Amino acid sequence: MSLEQAILAWDGKSADDIEAVYLRYRGVSGFAASAVELTRRRDLETGASWLLKRHLQLGGRLSAAETAQLLDLAPGLQAWEARLHLLQSLLYLHIGDAERDKVEAFLRSSLQDGNKFVRAWAYGGFYELAKRYPAYRDEAEQLFELALRDEAPSVKARIRNVKKQGF
Repeated sequence: MSLEQAILAWDGKSADDIEAVYLRYRGVSGFAASAVELTRRRDLETGASWLLKRHLQLGGRLSAAETAQLLDLAPGLQAWEARLHLLQSLLYLHIGDAERDKVEAFLRSSLQDGNKFVRAWAYGGFYELAKRYPAYRDEAEQLFELALRDEAPSVKARIRNVKKQGF
């Protein structure tokens, strides 16, 4: 069974099952590149993006080209879960000058997302961007203050956790 087939066979819900897919394929040559490529497909984007997130969480890396390809996909991600996975992955990705504008645009659109988890992690992503590019710090602080007044409790909790880290 290929990685593509394994993601297609996943029910889209079971964390144990997608973890098993990761454990089975993580050592296969070209795993990360394949997962980035599969993220392009609407029917695979949630599973493939989860695999990439998990890979990064466990110390895996993406090449500069793979990172650029993944960030190029950001505006076209349809599933909120895929957007969330990418936002959660930003902590582990190198955001160079060439990717900065793409990431900023993705974060700004995600701050307006209807899903509170996506919004919460978009604030965290904006924090990461501001940490790496100090020109965003004042705006990040303003966004956090506004959100702490107007956002859902779960979003506020994420912002408070981010703010504890400081710049």
